[in-house]
Amino acid sequence: MAWRVNVLTLFPEMFPGPLGMSLAGKALNDGLWRLETLDIRSVASDKHRSVDDTPYGGGAGMVLRPDVVDAAINCSVARFGEVARKVFLSPRGKRLDQAMASKFVADGSVMLVCGRYEGLDQRVIDAQRLEEVSLGDFVLSGGEVAAMALIDACVRLLPGVMGNAATVDEESFSAGLLEYPQYTRPPEWNGRDVPEVLISGNHEKIKAWRQAEAEKITRSQRPDLWEIYQCTRTRT
Repeated sequence: MAWRVNVLTLFPEMFPGPLGMSLAGKALNDGLWRLETLDIRSVASDKHRSVDDTPYGGGAGMVLRPDVVDAAINCSVARFGEVARKVFLSPRGKRLDQAMASKFVADGSVMLVCGRYEGLDQRVIDAQRLEEVSLGDFVLSGGEVAAMALIDACVRLLPGVMGNAATVDEESFSAGLLEYPQYTRPPEWNGRDVPEVLISGNHEKIKAWRQAEAEKITRSQRPDLWEIYQCTRTRT
């Protein structure tokens, strides 16, 4: 059965967007995953199709209304089917990582609620048990770009999407490390040579070199990941 993602958004015309191109687009056309979108505004009940209101307690901006978003979630489930996970894209959420993407894929389906304005009324987050997920410590204009990033991270893990399954296994984060440096032809460029070990034909030495480089880069550029990796190695 194809992996399915339901996206709730005020801008359904943004999808599939980049997801309709390259590997994700081919996989979508081949039926390896399904994308369903629902316009949150379509379930608004007043004549102006209002989806937001001013926040209680004062403050700048507007907040997505719980009744409208709740109705959109229920409409999506009724129209496209139940989902294993319901996610609200939010800067205060748990940060998306490779392990989380793998879990979304394994679960088979996910609903992504794209926020706008100052956020979403907490009551619908609690009532619908929405998981909050973030791309990182920064704020976007809305959840659509974050949803696309999450979807792309998941789609490329689906069987049959990548040409070589080993590619996924050797990428950054798959083993808890950043990826080692990559080189291709020509062997010499602007006075810079490809490391000799990579053209030696000795696969054991190549493997050891790549492991060492991955560890060096991770230790230098992502000390947070390096600390986790070290703890994992100690436990094993």
